[in-house]
Amino acid sequence: MEYSELALFQGITNGEVDAMIHCFHMRQARYESGQTICTYGEGGGEVGVLIRGHAALVRYDYAGTRTILEQIGTGGVFGEVLAFTPELGDCVEVVSGGESEALFMEYGHLMKRCENACAHHSRLVQNMFQLVTEQTRRLSRRVEVLSRRSIREKLQCYFRICRLEAGSDSFLLPFTLSALADYISTDRSAMMRELKKMREAGLISMNGRHVILREDTCATAHS
Repeated sequence: MEYSELALFQGITNGEVDAMIHCFHMRQARYESGQTICTYGEGGGEVGVLIRGHAALVRYDYAGTRTILEQIGTGGVFGEVLAFTPELGDCVEVVSGGESEALFMEYGHLMKRCENACAHHSRLVQNMFQLVTEQTRRLSRRVEVLSRRSIREKLQCYFRICRLEAGSDSFLLPFTLSALADYISTDRSAMMRELKKMREAGLISMNGRHVILREDTCATAHS
């Protein structure tokens, strides 16, 4: 595959990536839909990069309630050292959303000083910091959604974010409605009732995962 197409390896040739895979003792693994790619709290010294497919960062609290913390697409990075440590008995996992493939490396190899002062090693570290910055931005937007008090406000805030990213009032949700309920941390049935009310009020049109905003939700999201 063309590793240079992945954000982590931008500006690095396939030959240089192959050399780092050998030097860093990276390992590669494949996963099926629903399979756990990694569990935070178990050997958290690795950084993973999804080189094919998509996955979700999922939290299960002590009562078993499932919350999607982040969607991870091809090229996305994950790992306990890049995020947080589970507390209070919560379980945090990266779960494959279909057939996927990941490449793992020890965080220490990534951050240690390169004895040969390799330019591609420095570029890898630079790319990693950029990806972590992007991850922080996405999690910040998630906090913005969860800070809303009602289900409608959460939906409106999230749809506003989707509109900004798509540059259009018409966009495709990146996951199923069940996953959307997990993402905004609410009951799916209650969310579906609220979506129905929003359609009846003319605020949105929906066809499966396709959403069209019928009015500016910037103001209504704060109402």
